Amino acid sequence: MSHHYSGPDFGFPKGDARLDLTDLYAFPKPGDPDKSILIMNVHPSSTVIHPEPTTAEPFAPNGLYELKVDTNGDAVADIAFRIQVSSSPAGSQMATVRRVEGSLAAGADDGGQVVVEEAPVSTGLDAQITHTGDYRFFAGWRSEPFFFDTQGALNNLQFTGTDFFADKNVCSIVLEMPNSALGSGAVGLWARVLVEGDDGWVQVERGARPQQAVFLPGPEKESYLSAQPADDSRFVAVFAHALEHTGGYRPDEAERVARTLLPDIMPYDPARPASFPENGRTLTDDAADVFMVILTNGKVAGDAVGPHGDLLAEFPYLGPPHGA
Repeated sequence: MSHHYSGPDFGFPKGDARLDLTDLYAFPKPGDPDKSILIMNVHPSSTVIHPEPTTAEPFAPNGLYELKVDTNGDAVADIAFRIQVSSSPAGSQMATVRRVEGSLAAGADDGGQVVVEEAPVSTGLDAQITHTGDYRFFAGWRSEPFFFDTQGALNNLQFTGTDFFADKNVCSIVLEMPNSALGSGAVGLWARVLVEGDDGWVQVERGARPQQAVFLPGPEKESYLSAQPADDSRFVAVFAHALEHTGGYRPDEAERVARTLLPDIMPYDPARPASFPENGRTLTDDAADVFMVILTNGKVAGDAVGPHGDLLAEFPYLGPPHGA
């Protein structure tokens, strides 16, 4: 998450930036605590490795974008929101959102109850917003909300306070829903991306906590991105090894910290204010600083970069895309 280059060797999953998951956000709706906002960002417009998007088309028609919800703490989804996008011959895209619960939520298919149907995908400055019952939905290009000194990170964590993402774009899926759609209390959240193959849907991306998929899985990255949170204990050792190497942790301390980062699930209680990493994540939370402190065992306090100034006070909350 927040890496903007997810696949093996810093490539995109299946070589397609539209399948690249960047960030997950969750927070109560401003001014209406009975509703929640979930944001899943994909398809970064620019990275260090790949300076341009692989396509101007926002979302992959052969992809399935999912928001997973664990309601009982077993790291298995009990509710899922599935977003599929279709393309027209004219080049426009439409998105449909389905909700599924129970044992089907943990599976990998495109079924479920339709809660938003054929919503237009935005490619310009104006956000095309769809209202359906208790749901509000947006999908399309927006200004990248993530802030981080990426060049400093690549330069042995020598930060200069330069925000690499200040003028970048991302494709956003923004879903407003009643809290009851998430269950009856505190939940665990993660996002994932699947691609349709000969044998059905295959997971190529997943995550909840930002940045750890870049710095910690090492040679296990591809396995990590295709795994399920319920199986994340298998990655404790490789996470611990990375923490020892980068942060200078003792082996026992590295293992303890690794276990706090896994399973890769974001806790979220709609009844409480959002603040990363304790509860959800807002668009202004400095998640990069939080992770840098963990990664370096407190040796690096942050990158001296702050939130972007183009965020909106109303839905879909993300600023208009740059250069649209």
